[in-house]
Amino acid sequence: MIETVKLTDKQKRARRARNIALGFVLFGLVVLFYIITMVKFGAA
Repeated sequence: MIETVKLTDKQKRARRARNIALGFVLFGLVVLFYIITMVKFGAA
């Protein structure tokens, strides 16, 4: 049998906050790379 770890509400909130922050960081990187690409191709 697989034993699962029970997270407390505080741990669940912390994990969700981390995931949301990571999502924003990834989205920011995508936007940054998009802008850099547009600038490079726009100058060519």
